[in-house]
Amino acid sequence: MEGLNNTDWRYEPQKMLLREQCLSILLKKFGEDIKEDGTPMNSTQCIYECAHDWVSQGNKRPDGIVAYFKAYYT
Repeated sequence: MEGLNNTDWRYEPQKMLLREQCLSILLKKFGEDIKEDGTPMNSTQCIYECAHDWVSQGNKRPDGIVAYFKAYYT
């Protein structure tokens, strides 16, 4: 990422772990849904953006990420 430095709190090890947990939850819940034409119901991009937004908003746990995804990304 351009302009990323080592002091950005969003990329601290604990935040990266939270992002990983969120991605795992979202991919398991929404990553396999397929439309009739064979295309994904939810793009990988929106799943990653949701996880990033969740962490960037200062959430400390993945609890609530599914409801957040449903509210803002579907």
